[in-house]
Amino acid sequence: MNAFWENPLVETAASYSVVVLCLVVFMAIFEIVTSYNNWEEIKKGNVAVAMATGGKLFGIANIFRFSIEHNDSLAQTMGWGLFGFSLLLCGYFIFEFLTPSFKIDQEIAENNQAVGFISLVISVGLSYVIGANII
Repeated sequence: MNAFWENPLVETAASYSVVVLCLVVFMAIFEIVTSYNNWEEIKKGNVAVAMATGGKLFGIANIFRFSIEHNDSLAQTMGWGLFGFSLLLCGYFIFEFLTPSFKIDQEIAENNQAVGFISLVISVGLSYVIGANII
C-alpha cells in the first residue's frame, strides 16, 4: 500500500486536492473579512476586486507551491500552508492599517483599480517572502 501513496501521480493528485480545498476555505475566509462580496463584484465587472482577488488566489497558491516543494507529507504541507495563509491574512490587515487616509476595502469596492493593483502586488510579493521561509 505504501507504493500506492508514494506514486508521483497519487502524490500530485493528493497535493492538488488539498490545495484546491484549502483555496476554497481560505477564499471563504477572505470573503468574510472583506466588506464587499468578491464574486458579486467580479460578476458586475469590478476590475479592482478582480485584481485583489486574483492576487489573493495567486498568493495562497504560491505559498502552497513552496510548502509542497519543501515538505514530504500532506500534513506538513497543510500546516505550512495554513501558517503561510495566516501571515498573508495579517499582511492584508497591516495594509489596511498602514493606509489610514482611506479604507482599502471601500476603495476596492468602488473599483479603484490603483488600489486593487497594489493589493494584488502586496499579496503576490508577500507570498514570495512567506514562501522563502517555509522549511
